[in-house]
Amino acid sequence: YYNPPSFDGARPGIFYANLRAPREVLKYGMRTLTYHEAVPGHHLQIALSFEQSAIPFFRRVIPFSAFIEGWALYAERLAAEQGFEPTPLDRIGQLQAELFRAVRLVVDTGIHARRWTREQAIEWMLQNTGMGEIEVTAEIERYIVMPGQACAYKIGQMKLLELRERAHTALGARLGEGAFLRAFHDAVLANGALPLEVLEVEIERWIAAQR
Repeated sequence: YYNPPSFDGARPGIFYANLRAPREVLKYGMRTLTYHEAVPGHHLQIALSFEQSAIPFFRRVIPFSAFIEGWALYAERLAAEQGFEPTPLDRIGQLQAELFRAVRLVVDTGIHARRWTREQAIEWMLQNTGMGEIEVTAEIERYIVMPGQACAYKIGQMKLLELRERAHTALGARLGEGAFLRAFHDAVLANGALPLEVLEVEIERWIAAQR
């Protein structure tokens, strides 16, 4: 769980490892979780958003879930792509996190579109993730009261990967891989959290400006 800093900077951002059931917290998944919650995930994105003094206050703090959580999932993928999952167990942790997000798409739509019961969703998630019952129950109860929130993660990540591929096709050869990634990430994060449709427009403008 990530608790953002106060807007005035008096309180730092804090990443809490979930210790309600320590035996269910898998050590080999902690790298991936840290990339999601801290750097380059939530902490980096939210801190940079707070610093954008050129945009209105509400734009710096508004929480568009698909953007914020999509960036955090993208950060997990980016860390793996860049070699920051150095051991086979770290890699297993990253892949298990991918499985977890895929399962969440099923239970979120199962509950809210197919009218699954709480018990059906818990049982399906237990069977398909290998997670402990305490953690699964907490997750399912969260999805019950927040329709679509679990789907927002993956939708945001997929849009960011799509936009990166589009920008890379247009600019990657000219900028070089390292410079391209830095420039693309700057463009994504420069305006705070955005609806995905608006983000797409901004990235298209950025691509055109780079040309």
